[in-house]
Amino acid sequence: FSSVLSKGVRFSYMRMKYLFISWLVVFIGSWVMYVQYSTYTELCRGHDCRKIICDKYKTGVIDGSACSSLCAKETLYFGKCLSTKPSNQMYLGIWGNLQGVIKCQMEEAAQLDFGTDPEPRKEIILFDKPTRGTTVEKFKEMVYGFFKAKLGEQGNLSELVNIILSFADGNKDGRVSLPEAKSAWALLQLDEFLLMVMLQDKEHTPKLMGFCGDLYVIERVEYTSLYGVSLPWIIELLIPSGFRRSMDQWFTPSWPRKAKIAIGLLEFVEDIFHGPYGNFLMCDTSAKNLGYNDKYDLKMMDMRKIVPEMNLKEMIKDRPCESDMDCVYGTDCRTLCDQSKMRCTTEVIQPNLAKVCQLLKDYLLRGAPSDIHEELEKQLYLCIALKVSANQMEMEHSLILNNLKTLLWKKISHTTDS
Repeated sequence: FSSVLSKGVRFSYMRMKYLFISWLVVFIGSWVMYVQYSTYTELCRGHDCRKIICDKYKTGVIDGSACSSLCAKETLYFGKCLSTKPSNQMYLGIWGNLQGVIKCQMEEAAQLDFGTDPEPRKEIILFDKPTRGTTVEKFKEMVYGFFKAKLGEQGNLSELVNIILSFADGNKDGRVSLPEAKSAWALLQLDEFLLMVMLQDKEHTPKLMGFCGDLYVIERVEYTSLYGVSLPWIIELLIPSGFRRSMDQWFTPSWPRKAKIAIGLLEFVEDIFHGPYGNFLMCDTSAKNLGYNDKYDLKMMDMRKIVPEMNLKEMIKDRPCESDMDCVYGTDCRTLCDQSKMRCTTEVIQPNLAKVCQLLKDYLLRGAPSDIHEELEKQLYLCIALKVSANQMEMEHSLILNNLKTLLWKKISHTTDS
């Protein structure tokens, strides 16, 4: 009898154990699905974005080259959600037989917010400029003044104004209507859009396909990170950062192709270093902001944290600080804290090239041919050590950049990957 009772107790205990484990699995699974759904609905608000834009278009407030396709003909529509922040909506876009990426702001553009949360998007002040009655000449003056404040005194600002007016003429009828001007003005408040317009003739900038209000469409790039592995967010949370960095290195193109991508990134640094409209600073040089096409030509995926140097200095010069850690914009633009005044200085410590070399160091050294490995490592470390304040920095900058490009190009110029 005691043996039967013991078996019954064991059976009951095992059943309770399995029931508990089953309940726990269901609970955790349901929680993961709920969190994932909640995260998706918060991140992916394409319906809201389209509704705001199309309501403004249908009431005649805004216009642009993509408005009719998006809101009337419905030949431009939102595909897969790519958003990483609720405020910056990003989707694969299907436009007729073309594929692109749709970008839409769901909150007011925060100009150099230094990590603070921007104010919620207020519809009452969206597309408020220029006002009715503004002439084209007056609008040109507005745009010129905006560029002068943002970029400083540049000899060719008038040429840039004309480029903007040409782009704003969405229907190409030779004139800029008030709704088109409102769209163009809203887009100019976005650093990424402004830089894209300036660099449209450069190889490493995605092409602008169209716009409507402050929504714009750019060409789709096949590979959206330097590294080729993308994991679900829940797995990302569980993987240690050190192991993740090692894993990233396993999923990269062959070395000659990595070298070609790296040359493209060095060329982009040249494009924005004291270019025709001043110097721009890369304030987030992470791998996720860089992509490449099927020919392994580098393409910039996210340029929201590339800002005019003058603009950054103007905004940071009176910022209160207790240490150098308080004088940071994005993740990579750093100045020093003047302890005597407890204010941030305006001199950025690292040039773009040093930050790019830091990103490329492990990427290029892993799998590098043995005959150039030592020289490549030497040039990369010289590059990382570059400081803005160094004597003859611009000469060193040009020398190191050219040495790196030449070293890489000589090694791959005879390969099919070039």
